[in-house]
Amino acid sequence: RYNMGKVKIRSTTVVAIKHNGQVAIGADGQATMGNTVAKSNVKKIRKLQDGKIITGFAGSTADAFTLLERLEEKLATYTGNMKRAAVELAKDWRTDRYLRRLEAMMIVVDKGEILVISGTGDVLEPDDDIASIGSGSMYARAAAIALKRHAPDMTAEEMVRESLGIAADICIYTNHNLVVETVK
Repeated sequence: RYNMGKVKIRSTTVVAIKHNGQVAIGADGQATMGNTVAKSNVKKIRKLQDGKIITGFAGSTADAFTLLERLEEKLATYTGNMKRAAVELAKDWRTDRYLRRLEAMMIVVDKGEILVISGTGDVLEPDDDIASIGSGSMYARAAAIALKRHAPDMTAEEMVRESLGIAADICIYTNHNLVVETVK
């Protein structure tokens, strides 16, 4: 939740899963302002580096686009090294006066790893190859954990779709209009 004056903007649900050598990331498409659905088909997943890196964001869309631009700059500076670019972005995000005010979170994936980047300077690498952010993140995460344990034959993409679908069934700030991508 982000407080923008008297209107609270609630974020979305983004989940990424690494499973059986595949990495997938997905998000729902709902943007909510207060208790109203402002838009139902927002694209919160973006491909970078010709699809080698994919990111998903939760929070303010304008803020997320600013962060995406900065991440792309960092990726160019560090020749596509996702972890280094993420750490440098997190440093800037935490220390830069303008960036500090941005209200968003990001999950960034490549073929080998998943990272969560926050405005507090954190770059987190999940232990269980599952990352989730946004208002429905805990529902999606719980579903993903169960799927990894009890449906190991599913692909990462199938797990992401199912996890987001379960979150959308429970969280009023998450819808079934999903965008899911896998890393090349």
